[in-house]
Amino acid sequence: MAYDPTFLGPVVPLPAPAQPVRDLPSTHFTVLLDPVRRLAAATAVNVDGRALRDVPRGDDWFLDPRVPAREQAGPELYARNDLDRGHLVRRRDPVWGAPGVAAQANRETFAYPNAAPQASGFNQSRELWLGLEDHVLEHARVHRLRLTVLTGPVLAGDDPVYRGVGLPRRFWKVAVWALDDGQHLAAAAFLLDQTPLLPATELAAATHAAAEVDAPPPLGPFRTFQVPVADVADLTGLDLGPLPAADVLGVTAPQALAWRELHALPDVDLGA
Repeated sequence: MAYDPTFLGPVVPLPAPAQPVRDLPSTHFTVLLDPVRRLAAATAVNVDGRALRDVPRGDDWFLDPRVPAREQAGPELYARNDLDRGHLVRRRDPVWGAPGVAAQANRETFAYPNAAPQASGFNQSRELWLGLEDHVLEHARVHRLRLTVLTGPVLAGDDPVYRGVGLPRRFWKVAVWALDDGQHLAAAAFLLDQTPLLPATELAAATHAAAEVDAPPPLGPFRTFQVPVADVADLTGLDLGPLPAADVLGVTAPQALAWRELHALPDVDLGA
């Protein structure tokens, strides 16, 4: 079964991009692939925290046979450089249910449309990004231990191009859960920023030097922010349906919907 908009009770529709996309349903998740950018415009996954399974990771990335190779950023983008193939739908999120179903979901997260290029190596902020879904899932424990998570890159027009693919400098995530026995939605949005923290002249010189040796353009340190859901919609051009109105920041800080840099999980605001 692919992504289910009714998984939480209240409907959480797939994000609706302004540009044409290819809808790629997989086990418990769906990827919306932008064939021009060759990267996902958005992904959506259902997470059942009560039924998660431990499945060996593997690392067998593959081109999605449903899509022409020219429409997906494949192994050539990641060869002979230090770019990571970053999962958009996190590998463990759809890995739940019967053993065979969980194993299939694990395999399907390694399709290239579910990958996006990210700066290599981990630092505290990137580890924070990877832990956000666990943190929100724990918060949802008092409700139904279910999450819907929407994720994707910000496909900006001025992203630096490398080997024919624009490298996203920002990634977004919106976690959604149900409140009041499934009567209402709550949502929290986050942004990962790997924009280089360099003056324009230094950035231009570094970009030129990288191009000379076929290296990726410079990417900066990971910084993680909690942001208004409406800002994610504005940045991406996605229609996020009911989620801006369900933003927990609108409840806890309605007069101060500003970006908040996160340094540790306790900094995250998930409402009451």
